[in-house]
Amino acid sequence: MRRFRGVHTCLVLLCAALMSPSAFAWWNDDWSFRKEITFDLSPTGAAIPGTASEVPMLIRLSLGNFGYFNDTKPDGSDLRFIGSDDKTPLKFHIERYDPQAQIAFVWVTVPQLTAGANTDKVFLYYGNKDAPAAADVAGSYDKNQALVYHFGAAANAAQDATAYKNEPTNFGAELTSASLIGSGLKFAGAQNLTIPASGSLRLVSAQGVTLSAWVRIESAQSQSYVAQLAENGRELILGIEGTQAFARYTDGTPVQVGSTVALSTGEWHHLALAAGNGQLELFVDGDSAGKAPVTLNEIGGALTVGASAAGANYLAGELDEFEVSNVARSTDWIKAAARSQGVIAPLVVYGGDAQNEDAEGPSYIGTSLRNVTVDGWIIIGILMVLFFLSIAIMGGKFAFLNRVERGNKQFLREFRKLRDDPAALERSRGGAKGVGGDDAFEEGGEAALPSIFSKEDPASFGTSTLWRLYHHGMRETMKRVEGQPAGAARVKTLSAQSIEAIRATLDATHTRMGQQLSSQMVWLTISIAGGPFLGLLGTVVGVMITFAAIAVAGDVNVNAIAPGTAAALVATVAGLGVAIPCLFGYNYLNTRIKEIGADNHVFVDEFVTRIAETYS
Repeated sequence: MRRFRGVHTCLVLLCAALMSPSAFAWWNDDWSFRKEITFDLSPTGAAIPGTASEVPMLIRLSLGNFGYFNDTKPDGSDLRFIGSDDKTPLKFHIERYDPQAQIAFVWVTVPQLTAGANTDKVFLYYGNKDAPAAADVAGSYDKNQALVYHFGAAANAAQDATAYKNEPTNFGAELTSASLIGSGLKFAGAQNLTIPASGSLRLVSAQGVTLSAWVRIESAQSQSYVAQLAENGRELILGIEGTQAFARYTDGTPVQVGSTVALSTGEWHHLALAAGNGQLELFVDGDSAGKAPVTLNEIGGALTVGASAAGANYLAGELDEFEVSNVARSTDWIKAAARSQGVIAPLVVYGGDAQNEDAEGPSYIGTSLRNVTVDGWIIIGILMVLFFLSIAIMGGKFAFLNRVERGNKQFLREFRKLRDDPAALERSRGGAKGVGGDDAFEEGGEAALPSIFSKEDPASFGTSTLWRLYHHGMRETMKRVEGQPAGAARVKTLSAQSIEAIRATLDATHTRMGQQLSSQMVWLTISIAGGPFLGLLGTVVGVMITFAAIAVAGDVNVNAIAPGTAAALVATVAGLGVAIPCLFGYNYLNTRIKEIGADNHVFVDEFVTRIAETYS
């Protein structure tokens, strides 16, 4: 029985091992990262009860759901969309890609959305600097999509994203760069777009037609037309009366369907009509707002957007993403389109990002650095200036103090040899100008700046502070002794006042040397105290920007917060990276300066005492 249980366990583990590779599959090792995007058709999500196929889905990337713009190519040409099997590339195209603003609008065609499910997914691959562009604008739409205007091009440039290229002959509306999905149009009540008649835009009674657009109005309308397809007295209209949308088909007696729910002014709404299969149906924000039976006849005239073909019924408001299909799209298809394109898009759920473990990806630190914002780099740049300035000061000061201590030891060895005549050393080495380290401690201070590369003169004890004190003390002593009247006691007597004057001179020299030894140390205290505060400022600004971007995007998850927060903390790390070395360096150098100062003080007492004994 025990042996049977062991065999069973092995079989289970073997099956699990055989099944597991699909979960860790990676479409192409040339791509370093991927992001999982799930479509939620469940009642708690987009609430789409039917199956929809070949729906162009809008993938709206922002700092709130995608903090890795810097891992992509600047134009986003390394983006790839792969199906849920992690093998099948999907058609897609980029409407707008702006890594500086950290926002992108990308359209991808999903082969099928399962009714009521929340398990359909696609993978967004990115992070391959050598990848060629693979976007297929026209291929992103099926053969029934007759017209799609993103309005991302100039007014006199091509607008239609489909292969039919139904371009407008009259483009009277104003282009706006900040619309619902990238760019859009603004109608002031006297503009329209005219698209000439074409076979792809023709309403064929056996197929039907679908018109849709995102519309925002600021006030009630008066029989304003969002779009009109008209020919020889027949017309199909998607319009707004007051604040209520309507769809109307006219071929003799009008058939009209009106919404009972008012459109909220100042907000974007997805309006659509589907005519076909014996009925005319109106949709508002993806929901059916009414339908009526209708007998369709062909209409092959011009398509007018924002007004009627007769130059009336002008729309006053904004319009974005105008689409025409030469079939009557299903309710589920229209709902899927509406609920994936808005700012609040419950159909699209952005999952986490993964890294190809087999690829040589960047380190976590490198990833954090790439997500640092411009303001963060400004703070880090200031900190780097402080850091290198502090390092230069510490290095120079360290070398200078070494020279001072080495010179002091050399001087003390010679000074201890003096017995009866303390002035002997001054006579032998202090007579020449500049000898004895004078230049290093001359008044003005600049000449005392340490130089690692300056040549040291052994005969003058380098930059010895003790030699400088001795030199000044003996100069004052000899001046007073030699200035006395000739006599037997001329070189042997100094008054108490003269000795106090010599002490005062030495104290003044000692004080000036202390100031020069401590010069530039204030920069280290600035780095110690200011570095962490500058870093904290950069972190606070970075976190503030991260949360603001999340608030705008309306998508809160750890993948949206983590990259921005990690990048913001880089500034704090930089601030501590400046302060900590400066703290250690400052304490070490300050201790050595105090030791040299104490030696100087002791030498002053010793020198004055010896002068007093010799010349009293």
